[in-house]
Amino acid sequence: MPLICLGLEGTAHSFGAGIVTSEGVVLANEWDMLKPSQGGIHPREASRHHSDFGPSIISKAFETADINYRDIDLIAFSRGPGLGPCLRTTATMARTLAVKLGIPLVDVNHCVAHIEIGNLESGFDDPVTVYVSGGNTQVIAYAGGRFRTFGETLDIAIGNMLDVLGRHFGMPFPAGPIIEKEARAGRTFYSLPYSVKGMDISYSGMLTAAKRLFSEGIPIPDICFSVQETSFGMLAEIAERAIAHTKKKELLLTGGVARNNRLTEILSGVSERHEARFHRVSPSLAGDQGAMIAWNGILQYKSGHEIKISSSHVLPKWRTDEQDILWRK
Repeated sequence: MPLICLGLEGTAHSFGAGIVTSEGVVLANEWDMLKPSQGGIHPREASRHHSDFGPSIISKAFETADINYRDIDLIAFSRGPGLGPCLRTTATMARTLAVKLGIPLVDVNHCVAHIEIGNLESGFDDPVTVYVSGGNTQVIAYAGGRFRTFGETLDIAIGNMLDVLGRHFGMPFPAGPIIEKEARAGRTFYSLPYSVKGMDISYSGMLTAAKRLFSEGIPIPDICFSVQETSFGMLAEIAERAIAHTKKKELLLTGGVARNNRLTEILSGVSERHEARFHRVSPSLAGDQGAMIAWNGILQYKSGHEIKISSSHVLPKWRTDEQDILWRK
């Protein structure tokens, strides 16, 4: 009989509950996202959202999967990285269920889970991964028992940059999809800071310059077009360098910003130039959701890992490259 895992994701503004089997079948993937009426994400408001809606989202997942609580074999939760209050609320729910049901608890690195759900969907074995979201921007590849960060943002993540810019324009959260739509109507390219520093990138200068263009009366579609072309070009450059260095033949795009079609188009071109296979995770698996936590929980549990309740404190600054990837050894 295959194992069945319940995965709880709650690192930031989204809470998700996913149920996945050890055969890689997603039985349920329910989630809900906090959308603040103004400003950005406040950690305590997001935490309150998780505690208010988490139980019903978990119940909906079991209803969708058409199983009951006693049918699951283990519980996985996002231990980090993320916002402390959100992580603690999610971990508390996971611990409570694990104790109540008497089943193993597995702690999952949120970033690693994004990679592995992409590998599951694509069938990839060893890709260079471009992981882009509201809180993370990294180019990652597996080497020496860990997922190594070959390049990353030195200041703000690309998703955060787009959301902050969108708020400046008066757009609702999340602004990324609206900026993508506006960019399609852009006709004039305006030069913005292109900050690639070795294998790392910086977006703060671009954000400041884009705000200045807006204050000068430049049309929003042209600013959005210029921002996308510049920021995505920076990502493509460091991804291409990572492929050339590692000589890997797979390129994976994952994370919430992976839904962007223009970024997909640019990275697809990178993979073609290097004769590498390319895959973008499907929209339902791109954002923060429980299925990726459940699947990674299964991978870790099958490799012999679980965590004691007493040791399951959250790790808000847990980096992608700080976890031993036991299942790939």
